[in-house]
Amino acid sequence: MRSKSEKNKTIDLTVEEGRQYLDQCVPAEDVSASLKSVMDRVILGDPFRALPKLPPAFADLLIVDPPYNLTKDYGGEEFRKMSPEDYAGFTRRWLDLARPLLKKDASVYVCCDWKTGILLGPILEEYFTIRSRITWQREKGRGAGSNWKNGLEDIWFATVSDDYTFHVDAVRQRRQVLAPYREDGRPKDWEETADGRFRDTCPSNFWDDISVPYWSMAENTAHPAQKPEKLLAKLILASSDEGDVVLDPFLGSGTTAVTAKKLNRHFVGIERSEQCCVWAQKRLEMAAADPTIQGYADGVFWERNTGMLQKQARRGSKTKEK
Repeated sequence: MRSKSEKNKTIDLTVEEGRQYLDQCVPAEDVSASLKSVMDRVILGDPFRALPKLPPAFADLLIVDPPYNLTKDYGGEEFRKMSPEDYAGFTRRWLDLARPLLKKDASVYVCCDWKTGILLGPILEEYFTIRSRITWQREKGRGAGSNWKNGLEDIWFATVSDDYTFHVDAVRQRRQVLAPYREDGRPKDWEETADGRFRDTCPSNFWDDISVPYWSMAENTAHPAQKPEKLLAKLILASSDEGDVVLDPFLGSGTTAVTAKKLNRHFVGIERSEQCCVWAQKRLEMAAADPTIQGYADGVFWERNTGMLQKQARRGSKTKEK
């Protein structure tokens, strides 16, 4: 591994350095219709070749973070920008393969930026019932001299049918109460704790509490478009039960698989980049030793940059000591 600051926790193993992790993956050509052979495994290979080999109606939750329609290198695998028509065709290709793998009560989340989201919405509506579009604040992004800085991304939420799982109490956000209201001298809709005054609020479809992984976070990798574990935790907790199976056909650096593992769900992930598979397997190994998710503790999601993070870190260190 390359030399770096002790505070820099970025996982940047090369394929050569992480060969043992690559060997833990299932080659796409070895995938069979047996769910047991791929359960809680990372499949290495083209999702368009692996998906047709998977058993029908096995997944409770589909989470898809496809390449946005931009030219970008993802761990040695380059995706090139297409015409809108070709990108629509690319989207329908993976939807045609993934749709038969879902149970009748499954839910679907598809990540996108604002531009690809315009294309994706109408296409997803051909396959599923769209329930909402989540917008989350990226917190950082490149500056723009002739346009508004792009600091947001979207996630389409859809379901296979009207029978689906949604645990609203599992994804409440704990917000600090700045102007506490009392009724008969008692807190109304908030509680006072040793860490401050808080209200556990009902989640909306705008999320401003997400931190994009950065160099001092243990989950961070060298992937150019990594999603935060906290983001995936919200999707998984809301739309699945413990023991359910989460499918991700564009696994990237492994966030869906890692978060599913930490939340006691099963996963099946597919990724064509050897480099990304190394990062994903390394993170899965780390998750076995440390199941904490930054920003999520005590059954609630905390606001960004709160004192909870220090509290969580202390609790995590005590867990390791045991």
